[in-house]
Amino acid sequence: MQNNTIGSLIWLRLMRFTNQSNQMSNEFLKRFDLTTAQFDVLAQIHIYQPLTQMELAEKVTVTQGGISRMLARLEKEGYIERKQEWKTKTISLTPQGTAILEKAMPEQLAFQSSFFDDVLTEEEKKTLYTLMTRVHKHSEKKELPPE
Repeated sequence: MQNNTIGSLIWLRLMRFTNQSNQMSNEFLKRFDLTTAQFDVLAQIHIYQPLTQMELAEKVTVTQGGISRMLARLEKEGYIERKQEWKTKTISLTPQGTAILEKAMPEQLAFQSSFFDDVLTEEEKKTLYTLMTRVHKHSEKKELPPE
């Protein structure tokens, strides 16, 4: 099957890079006893707290069922707290959650940035960011083709 288009080759490259980056990030974040998904959840809670589980699920790449289990673990670890306010249950970071995020964030950002800093110029990084932003925004409006 040698009918690859440049678009399909770009998509394959992005998928491979994402998978490799996530695997390496999971390994890297073990030093903080976190996974990339947990790190993302803590970062989103930090930015938008207090927020509901539904709001959080819209911001991260974890399924609704997966997020319930993850939040239970993060609560057990003492990183988050859930508060019931009438019918709404909100999620916030605890001081311990803020501390682990403040410890992990600069190191994780430096590690992720190194994928690009080690190989691209500043101008190339800006161009890549602009192009990926354009593709991402277009993908949010994209519809499936008819059957």
